[in-house]
Amino acid sequence: MWEVGFPEFIGEIVSLEVLTLNGNRMTGGLPDAAVKNLRNLRILNMSWNNFNGSLPDSLFSLPHLKILDLSKNNFGRHIPISSSSGPILLDVLDLSYNNLSGNLPVKAFKSIRNLKLRNNQFSGSLPASLFALPHLKSLDLSYNNLSGALPTGQASESLQNLRELYLSSNQFIGNIPTFLFSLPHIEQLNLSTNYFEGPFPINPSSNLSLSLKSLRFSQNNLSGRLAFVWLGNLTKLEEIDLSGNAKLVVDVNIPGWTPPFQLKQLLLCGCDLDKNIISRPEFLGTQRHLKVLDLSNNNLSGSMPNWLFTKEATLQDLNLRNNSLTGSLDPIWHIQSSLSRIDIHMNHVTGELPANLSSMFPVLYDLDFSSNDLFGHIPTSMCEISSIGFLDLSNNKLSGEVPACVFTNYPELSVLKVSNNKLGGPIFGGMNNLSNIYELHLDGNKFKGTLPHDLAGNFVRVIDLHDNQLSGKLNVSFWNMSYLRVLNLAGNRITGKIDQHICGFTEIHLLDLSRNNLTGSVPNSCFIVLNFLNLTGNSLSGDISFPLFNTSSLIALDVRHNEFMGNVNWVGYLENIRLLSLGGNKFEGQITPNLCRLMYLRIIDLSHNKLSGSLPACIGNISFKGDTDDQIFQPANEIMWVPDDYTTSNELMYFTFATKGNLYTYGRSFFVSMSGIDLSANMLDGEIPWELGNLNHVKSLNLSYNLFVGPIPTTFGSLEDIESLDLSHNKLSGPIPWQLTQLFSLGVFSVAYNNLSGCIPNSGQLGSFSMDSYLANTDLHNITQGNMCGPGPDPMVEESAGEVPSDPVLYMVTAASFVLAFWASVAFSFCHPHGRTIILKL
Repeated sequence: MWEVGFPEFIGEIVSLEVLTLNGNRMTGGLPDAAVKNLRNLRILNMSWNNFNGSLPDSLFSLPHLKILDLSKNNFGRHIPISSSSGPILLDVLDLSYNNLSGNLPVKAFKSIRNLKLRNNQFSGSLPASLFALPHLKSLDLSYNNLSGALPTGQASESLQNLRELYLSSNQFIGNIPTFLFSLPHIEQLNLSTNYFEGPFPINPSSNLSLSLKSLRFSQNNLSGRLAFVWLGNLTKLEEIDLSGNAKLVVDVNIPGWTPPFQLKQLLLCGCDLDKNIISRPEFLGTQRHLKVLDLSNNNLSGSMPNWLFTKEATLQDLNLRNNSLTGSLDPIWHIQSSLSRIDIHMNHVTGELPANLSSMFPVLYDLDFSSNDLFGHIPTSMCEISSIGFLDLSNNKLSGEVPACVFTNYPELSVLKVSNNKLGGPIFGGMNNLSNIYELHLDGNKFKGTLPHDLAGNFVRVIDLHDNQLSGKLNVSFWNMSYLRVLNLAGNRITGKIDQHICGFTEIHLLDLSRNNLTGSVPNSCFIVLNFLNLTGNSLSGDISFPLFNTSSLIALDVRHNEFMGNVNWVGYLENIRLLSLGGNKFEGQITPNLCRLMYLRIIDLSHNKLSGSLPACIGNISFKGDTDDQIFQPANEIMWVPDDYTTSNELMYFTFATKGNLYTYGRSFFVSMSGIDLSANMLDGEIPWELGNLNHVKSLNLSYNLFVGPIPTTFGSLEDIESLDLSHNKLSGPIPWQLTQLFSLGVFSVAYNNLSGCIPNSGQLGSFSMDSYLANTDLHNITQGNMCGPGPDPMVEESAGEVPSDPVLYMVTAASFVLAFWASVAFSFCHPHGRTIILKL
């Protein structure tokens, strides 16, 4: 195997006609000086290497070069062909899987037959010259950044030899040209994952090419109707993929019609599909060569279609997830010797797992029966399916023990998920070696006993055992799992201290030990790459200081409801923190301006502590805008392959936050869907800083049960996203600012138990709250229904907040009053005998 750059001595072999260096580890650039001397070269293949840099200018000037394959390298920049370049006589050009960019310079390729440029960064619209290449047989531009509409009209006259057209995963728009379906030799059409729209371009009168084998138009915005009977003359058709076109009506069953084709792949996920496709298998019953069938996400009803498992046993991949299928998994007596994947997730299938499952599906690799109504035991015969790599039986009603052989007899098993059942017995079936498992989800069951003290698993990335009945101490001193990234033991009965040896898991990203009976302090100088730490609901104590963990990596910290003490000055070092939840402890001292360094903060909960002093005004400078999921979450596991729709370990990240008087649990979308501040039940005093009115992305603000004095800031009228505002149980005074009537998202509001005065505004959202929101304010009174609290003068302490916009309603009323008074005076002057005199005197 080469591990060096291109051997420049090759450039001296001027008579060389064929050069094949593919599949090596060659690096560096491709030297122009070595290439330009190879004037007799006909074939050049250097694919599957690590070449980088620009393509040599002389590469496309070699007069006899017919086949050029530089695919699967790292070449960048543009293809070095100018508008003045002469005709290039290449028959085959393959530059796929590089980093090439710019527009497509195809005008010079007069003789090209196969052009493959997929998986690059080409942009712009397709040049019209591309559709004027008379010899073109195969064109692959998939996975680029190409855009615009496809050419129509005259292109059909030039592409008479085109057999394959692959334009998937770009940004094309407009209608799909109808001429593509009538090209005389066309076999493969793949325009998936674009922005095409409009009616599907096939109708009963379409002149379809008899050569068509594959129609792939998934993940677009196509509409209209497609009846399979319109494809009646396509005897060679083998593949149809229309998935992800929710507005496209697909009629499959046509009474009395027998299709002339035998499909190998039929993918209709998420279409407006004929709901009788399963209950009346008039079409599917004729397709005896199907290998892949995807009818997921269609709300199909009827019984589980066991009739699909025929004696021909051609089916390899069956996806029926997210439908409304009922019935049971009846024993199947025709061995499905080809079926490697079956997915019936999220249906209503009931009954027990067939005892002969292993003989029914002997070569299964991916089995997903999750989120159904299955009950009974997991049959030990399942262990005979040695090829299983992904096994998901979660969210059912299965009981009994997990057979010990599940942890030992599956050499290929990567993911085991039996969450949320009624399974019990010893954890891991009493085994202490997890073989080759990557992810292990046994959460939400009734497993008992202690964790093995000598657990081994060289490949384990994720262990999720939350919400079981595990007990004993957390002793990981002999755990041999150096790649462990996620450990979730929340909601068990684990006691004692947190074992110092847990720091040996240097790759751990998520650690959740919440809702146990842990005591003592947290080990120091631990958790090098930790992102998520949840210790809430224990009896942990001591000080928390920033050397406890790597402050730059931590995204979420939840230690609520423990007995931690000391000050909170250390929080300023958590530079990337999004969630900081310290409520229900014994922290004391002041909230210092250090907190204002946390510019990515989305949630902060310091409630139910002993914090005192005033609130730093700089909190108003934190945006609380948050991030998208993709900016925050990195996969906590590195499994080589998992099904696209499989729930990964990122879903284990969930946290709780109190708002609107309730405690809500948020999952993966927590940092996107929620933002809030909870400083309630402390001893904070002073005036509420007007700068908090800048927090227009905060949805919940709770300052209740403190000692705040002074007025409610009028700037709170700018909290445009606020849904819950609780200022109750303080010593606030003055009126309720009329600006709060502009908070149109406000759903929960309380200023009860203060010293407020004046009237209660009854317009906007404030008019919808009961008197409970205003209790125990002696000088606060309700006014007559239909009237409004007018704006009062801004408090002097808020002058520095800037001029607050005046009420537009007030201006309108004042202006109208002035106009009416004016015209009344005019009328008076002309109708009253002294009127003219009065005007003159004015």
